[in-house]
Amino acid sequence: MITYARQNSEEQPDVTTPPAEDHIAPAPRVSVQAFCETVETAAAVQSAAEDRRLAKAHLKIQMGGMAAAIEAYRSAPTPNVIILETEGRNDVLAGLDQLATVCDAGTRVIVIGRVNDVTLYRELVRRGVSDYVIAPAHAIDVVRAVCNLFSAPEAKAVGRIVAIVGAKGGVGASTIAHNVAWAIARDLALDSVVADLDLAFGTAGLNYNQDPAQGIADAVFSPDRVDTAFVDRLLSKCTDHLSLLAAPATLDKVYDFGAEAFDAIFDTLRTTMPCIVLDVPHQWSGWTKRALIAADDILIVAAPDLANLRNAKNMFDLLKAARPNDRAPLYCLNQVGVPKRPEIAASEFAKAIESQPIATIPFDPQIFGSAANNGQMIAEISANHRAVEIFLQMAQRLTGRGETKKPRGSFLSPLLEKLRSK
Repeated sequence: MITYARQNSEEQPDVTTPPAEDHIAPAPRVSVQAFCETVETAAAVQSAAEDRRLAKAHLKIQMGGMAAAIEAYRSAPTPNVIILETEGRNDVLAGLDQLATVCDAGTRVIVIGRVNDVTLYRELVRRGVSDYVIAPAHAIDVVRAVCNLFSAPEAKAVGRIVAIVGAKGGVGASTIAHNVAWAIARDLALDSVVADLDLAFGTAGLNYNQDPAQGIADAVFSPDRVDTAFVDRLLSKCTDHLSLLAAPATLDKVYDFGAEAFDAIFDTLRTTMPCIVLDVPHQWSGWTKRALIAADDILIVAAPDLANLRNAKNMFDLLKAARPNDRAPLYCLNQVGVPKRPEIAASEFAKAIESQPIATIPFDPQIFGSAANNGQMIAEISANHRAVEIFLQMAQRLTGRGETKKPRGSFLSPLLEKLRSK
């Protein structure tokens, strides 16, 4: 029997600029077969197959619509998900009745049609259709329809991954990653974990004043053991809402990994933590590229010089092209205003990258140096420092959440307090 999931009757969003709250959890390893009637829909499904959230799904596309699907499954088992395009009303109902006779139990069906009618939708639901997408369908519509079949729609979206990387070494990307994660956990009250991916020279343990015996290396070198319980044992508690997956920061091993080395760790963290901040080292390898592309949001940290401008633009353009259905990467300028140092203005960065920086962090060696040497965050050293507010704004932008504020009393509150005291 075809299982029912939910309707997708929302208006089609702009593919080029996905909304900030449009968080779609990745699909598991499932098989998907699409039977299209138009070249436009086939192209949209093909584009969806290249989306990072369907990276684990095996998607196959055929032309012929409903008739081709019925003929194909007379002698072959059905996949986990079938996508059917239809242009008629009566044809789809009659075709679904025939498909049900050859469809395996548990297979889910997504219908793409041009008829926007509630009566038709009710008939589709009655026949067990999981989702109905109004044509013309875009790639993000196909991604959302498939992914939502395997996530509870009433559940809160968990496992948003934020990747922070430097455009050049020494620009302070790790410092920003750790302080932004601190703001996410403390000010937004969102359970978070910082994963220090620089296994040889990571500084997260130093910055949070932690020296755990275990960390991310234990997981990456034992992929067969990675599960929720195992990863939980590796986490070091920093605050009530912030945990650390520390790097060993030792040189007794060579940390050469394959492109998929961290996949199991990230997948496990997604199931237990609402926010995962990846402190990505400045290097270009298969696994760093994969980690950045697979993240929900990306922040590139750059200093105001020519090499950073070149690198930031190259990374921005590549990641934007590799993630056509996601929000564009974000970037910020750090260490701005070093005395006597010629700098490239933020307007020049914006002109070259064709995007404005989300923040400009002034150079302040006194406060940042003290925090690094004491193993503290900037908010712990100086709660009123201007960088603290900048980190909070960056945390809000990267997570799509507003600040948790205390309820504000009315202008009569002081008078009422006096009356109560009397």
